[in-house]
Amino acid sequence: MTMIKEKIINAVTVMNDNDAEVVWNLIVKKFPSSWDKIKEEAPDETDLQMLKEIEADPECHEFTKESDINWN
Repeated sequence: MTMIKEKIINAVTVMNDNDAEVVWNLIVKKFPSSWDKIKEEAPDETDLQMLKEIEADPECHEFTKESDINWN
């Protein structure tokens, strides 16, 4: 993930829901046609593992930089 994407995610994470909705509406307005082209995918094994960890620890709201993840 690039630094700008991390900054966007971090900024939205600390916003209240009203401010986050404003940002979301800006994104949808600026890039309206691109959302129709996104296919939904089933979660892979990594996704399922992360979901289990989130369910086990409801206080888990931190993002890990992709460069810090051991993919092996």
